[in-house]
Amino acid sequence: MKTARRASNVEVPSFLRQLVKETEKMVTFFFKGGPKETGSGEEETSDEDDSMQSAYLDHPILEKHVSEGGSQSGVNYAVASMQGWRAQMEDAHTCMPQLREELTDWGYFAVFDGHAGATVAQYCSRNLLDYILATGGVKATEDPEQVKEGIRVGFLDIDRHMYKLAHQDNWDRSGSTAAAIMMSPRYIYFINCGDSRTLLCHNGQVIFYTEDHKPFNPRERERIQNAGGSVTLQRINGSLAVSRALGDFDFKEADWRPQTEQLVSPEPEVYELERTPEDEFLILACDGVWDAIGNEELSAFVRSRLQVCDDLREVCTQVIDLCLYKGSLDNMSIIIVCFPGAPQVSQEALQQEAELEKQIDTKVEEIIQLMRSRGEDPDLLYVIKFLAAEEMPGLPPGGGIASKRDCIISSYQKHIMTAKSQEAMDVEGSEEDSH
Repeated sequence: MKTARRASNVEVPSFLRQLVKETEKMVTFFFKGGPKETGSGEEETSDEDDSMQSAYLDHPILEKHVSEGGSQSGVNYAVASMQGWRAQMEDAHTCMPQLREELTDWGYFAVFDGHAGATVAQYCSRNLLDYILATGGVKATEDPEQVKEGIRVGFLDIDRHMYKLAHQDNWDRSGSTAAAIMMSPRYIYFINCGDSRTLLCHNGQVIFYTEDHKPFNPRERERIQNAGGSVTLQRINGSLAVSRALGDFDFKEADWRPQTEQLVSPEPEVYELERTPEDEFLILACDGVWDAIGNEELSAFVRSRLQVCDDLREVCTQVIDLCLYKGSLDNMSIIIVCFPGAPQVSQEALQQEAELEKQIDTKVEEIIQLMRSRGEDPDLLYVIKFLAAEEMPGLPPGGGIASKRDCIISSYQKHIMTAKSQEAMDVEGSEEDSH
């Protein structure tokens, strides 16, 4: 395996919204067993300072923004984003399956995970590509080393320009990670600055993923200490939990040091891989996704969903819902880019999925009947936790029972309504007998 070290928007059922609202953050305990830490880019706020606004909502905003598209070369993509538990939506993204002029057979995709505000993330989503192209390093003749240097210089240039804008226009104190890919007909260029992440699934396996830039990584720690900072509680000066980012200019005030040797560096790591027919799909996602699921798990889950769903937008939304129910408290954004070699919907997989959902339906009915026989009120939370503790073969790899929550809720509603109807009929029959 190679690493960066060279190694349709579905309507959320009102019942689900009510469930999440009523249980508030209890939902994050179902499948993780505990709360999440503060998002990686966020500065800590004191629990003792009641005057400061909470970074989290009482219940998550579940509305998703989705889109899709494709290129003439047969590359398709979809993107989905959701605010979730965060008080503000600070993610941004860019999807350009075809670039302009001589680069029409090139593509560019990026996710930007903002923190302490959305200004930098939004500015980069609109302008970063232009800064990269302005270097002149990205050409149709394609020298990979020139392309990589053009990307690196483009990051430094936009960060330098934003520094001026931030001081002139009194920007917020925000920063943003960036995970992106550029694709030519021959190469995929993986770009990473921060702790958002990109991976490539090739012939059923994750063969490349970018490495997160964290303050406690030895190389990052050395730069931070050389710039006069410290790493405390795995954060820069006990505050920022990401060591490379665009923006974050409060951490870039050491005038005597170069741009790439500040407490926080805007320099990306860029790697290229040659494209092959065995390439299946790329995933770009912010750390709100990666906080809840690992590389291999997510790749396996997406691969399994592509075999039962031909709507790539729906696959993206299923990933976000899965991460919510696995405990993510952050904004979430994901882009899935599918190559011609990606898994296709198969009748065998559809049949297995149908059998699994039938099994879940039967199990939910049994649990409800058991609870009613004990004189207990059938509670959805209990049903979900009961199923989570069960050994159930055939669940989506990487997703488990959490990924079938729509099926569980649908079955629960159906069997509760049936039980209540039967109860009403029994009461009516008893009254008639008494007369």
